[in-house]
Amino acid sequence: MEVSTMEEALPEPRKKGGLRTIPFIISNEIFEKVASFGLHPNMILYLTTRYQMTAADGAMVIYLWGALSNFLPISGAVLADVYLGRFRVIALGSIVSLCGMCVLLLTAILPVYKKTSECAADPRECTRLPSQLPLLFTSLMLMSVGAGGIRPCTLAFGADQLDKKDNSVKNVRILQTFFNWYYTVLGLSVVFSALVIVYIQDNKGWVIGYSIPVGLMLIALTLFLLGSPFYLKADADRSVLVSIVQVLVASYKNRGEMLPPETADASGFHNKAGSRPRIPTTMLRSLNRACVLRNPSKELNADGSPCDPWRLCTVQQVEDAKAVIRVLPIWSTGIIPGVIVGQQMFPVLQASTMERRMGGVTVPAGSFGVFAILTLTVWVAFYDRVLVRPLSRLTGQARGLSLRQRMGAGIALFVVAMVVAARTEGLRRAAAIAEGLQDTGHAVVRMSAMRLVPQHCLAGLAEALNLIGQLEFYYSEFPKTMSSIGVSLLALGMGVGAVLGTAIVGILNRATARDGRDSWLSSNLNRGHYDYYYLLLAALSVANLIYFIWCGWAYGDEGQNRVMAAELEDDEETKQEQQK
Repeated sequence: MEVSTMEEALPEPRKKGGLRTIPFIISNEIFEKVASFGLHPNMILYLTTRYQMTAADGAMVIYLWGALSNFLPISGAVLADVYLGRFRVIALGSIVSLCGMCVLLLTAILPVYKKTSECAADPRECTRLPSQLPLLFTSLMLMSVGAGGIRPCTLAFGADQLDKKDNSVKNVRILQTFFNWYYTVLGLSVVFSALVIVYIQDNKGWVIGYSIPVGLMLIALTLFLLGSPFYLKADADRSVLVSIVQVLVASYKNRGEMLPPETADASGFHNKAGSRPRIPTTMLRSLNRACVLRNPSKELNADGSPCDPWRLCTVQQVEDAKAVIRVLPIWSTGIIPGVIVGQQMFPVLQASTMERRMGGVTVPAGSFGVFAILTLTVWVAFYDRVLVRPLSRLTGQARGLSLRQRMGAGIALFVVAMVVAARTEGLRRAAAIAEGLQDTGHAVVRMSAMRLVPQHCLAGLAEALNLIGQLEFYYSEFPKTMSSIGVSLLALGMGVGAVLGTAIVGILNRATARDGRDSWLSSNLNRGHYDYYYLLLAALSVANLIYFIWCGWAYGDEGQNRVMAAELEDDEETKQEQQK
């Protein structure tokens, strides 16, 4: 029988953690993703039909919901790494998310409008009940808060069960296999939600369609709690963020001091007592002032600790702070992908105006996004099982392609995806005008919605390369005690992208609707110019690719901070064994 790469490379069995915990964590994530992603595809239709919002208003609500869902994970990550630990934050996030789904179900059960004769005759004359919008926004807010606890911690919590905290080839392969198969399984769960739950919403109504995610979220929470006795639960460490602030303060206080020459040995720098002497790297060299040892007799206590930790830090503290700061420029390149990923409500509107029958079944407009997830899932599995080994022999890297190469290739594919999307929309709009449908935006054009598949597949491949590459990059480059915060940077970038996307939609909607003209993003797609909007995103992505190439060049080598941290851990373990 063939043994998988992960099983070959697994560490020795231990009392807690290991492969046996992964089914509980993955099962929780599967049901949570099926529940939450089952709400996303049709949300634009829920807002435009049930609440009679315009396409632009509905898009801005969804963008802001996405922004909140992606901003809050940084708070959840800090809460997990610094105060409560990942297990508790995941559990609390799951409970809050479940409450949000229950409130959303309530909005589908309760009437939206006052029952009047005018409303019965003309839906445009209906008056919305004052409680409905607050209920809707409360549900979205609660689900965002829940996502803030689940998203940054689940992946890092699962990796913690397997990670040996070094930069060896074996450990790199373990983590890459875990990341890849994690997303393969989640991709399949999202495919299920995009096909089955969306179909139920379209054919059985919103009440049944929103009841299923509530039940699935309850199962997810139950499964996660059942695995509690087996988890390896890392303690929260309040000193993590304080340590970084101390480095910044110490380097500022010592700004007038001269730095030792680059040839100086480790005796000129402060290292933790009992650890292997090191010198700081030359990257961000001004921060090295925080660990320069000038007068040991006055600056150190008898046990080797600094008398003033806000003026003198260890080399490892400085390197941890550098790791965080160095990542930020590359993180900023993930904002434009966040805009593109967040605008998937527009292809749903396009699909709703195209022919969607396949055989005897009408495919829901919100289900075409499944092609992006399928592409992502197939690529991840194909890359991990087929491409990694030959690419490793060619490049000499355990991952096959470096993380930055994958991220850059993903940004390039986002450019292609937006160009293809613009071309498809141009053809759809031209066909609608040729059929005399310019003033009937909801009429179905004689054009197959399968024409949208190429742009979805390209976007899915771009996400597989860029977004998963980002996650692995942040987890690998951040200090181990800050891995939840590192993983949450992807969500933070998506959040900033969602805010930027909201601003772009709002500005375009106002700027292009002057002098009696229809907006590019008109609710009547046939009078709008969504193809111009996609070309704008393509142009932004080209600029982003150029910026990423510069950031990747300036970053330097990957994995150096993890090597230093692993050596420090080994030194401390050796010291403890000697004391025994």
